[in-house]
Amino acid sequence: MNPFSQYIKAIGKGQRAGRYLTQNEAHDAFDQLLTGRATPEQAGAFLMLLRVREESVEELAGFVSACRQHLSDAYSQINATVDMGCYSGKRRHLPWFLLAVKCLAEQGERIFLHGTTEPESKRLYLHDVFTALSLPISQDAQHAKSMLDKQGFCYVNLADCHPQLHQLIALRTLFGLRSCANTLARMLNPSQSPISYHGVFHREFDERHIQVAQLLNDHNVSCIRGEGGEVEVNPEREFIQHIARNGESQAVSFPTLLEQWQVKPRELNPQALVDVWTETTQDAYAHQAVMGTLATYLVQSNNIDVAEALAQAKNIWRARNRDFYACIN
Repeated sequence: MNPFSQYIKAIGKGQRAGRYLTQNEAHDAFDQLLTGRATPEQAGAFLMLLRVREESVEELAGFVSACRQHLSDAYSQINATVDMGCYSGKRRHLPWFLLAVKCLAEQGERIFLHGTTEPESKRLYLHDVFTALSLPISQDAQHAKSMLDKQGFCYVNLADCHPQLHQLIALRTLFGLRSCANTLARMLNPSQSPISYHGVFHREFDERHIQVAQLLNDHNVSCIRGEGGEVEVNPEREFIQHIARNGESQAVSFPTLLEQWQVKPRELNPQALVDVWTETTQDAYAHQAVMGTLATYLVQSNNIDVAEALAQAKNIWRARNRDFYACIN
């Protein structure tokens, strides 16, 4: 029997005879996927079986540890302080969290952004926004470090920092469905930043990310159900920020930040990000999305309460350099 077949057999026998993999088994299984020791047919069967029954916390931890084992050490040497995986893309709103990232960069943080694109999803991805606004996209660790030194944030496509995991995500074009690879990419932290911030779409996945972080002994991770599944607060609803910090877990409740629902934009034009930053236009939704996203980061990094975090977020926003392209070009 092919060594990988045992894992397909374990998870594919059905509700009664099937079982979850241990963390060590999950690590080995995913290591075989990443190194090509499983055939393409086996990889597809394995990922889709997991898609149907969902992964356990132990399985996700094993998968993540296997993915991290194949990361280049170069990205861990760029001295990033914050890691944000951006894998959902936007459909209803622009990625306003990018303005929060710029604010944090002006405060001295070094934010490592990573993501991918899935053209068939017809969403707006961060790669597309960077391209539209002529923001640099880093293709290697050396350029990423230079961008962190120059502007305090950088964006790297997953294909350039973890090509094996990117290939698994790209299988969506064959399956018509996403796999757990998208979840793993969010948890990856290629830069080994001391702070990792995740956004998810589905209920209960935010808590699952924190449970995985604890199994992996990650020291400072937070996760929210973000707008569109990204690392961005939806100000039109209350939410909970789940945090894993030094072995302890915490659930922080945020209130609704907008009293009235706003009309969704007819189109997602990245130029609006610049216009809001420079105050060429006023956008209540965008402003509160940025304030909320900034506040969640401050709660995570500084371990302060929500009211204080929101007050600090307002001050940081007021103090920003209104030249959008300062330190960029």
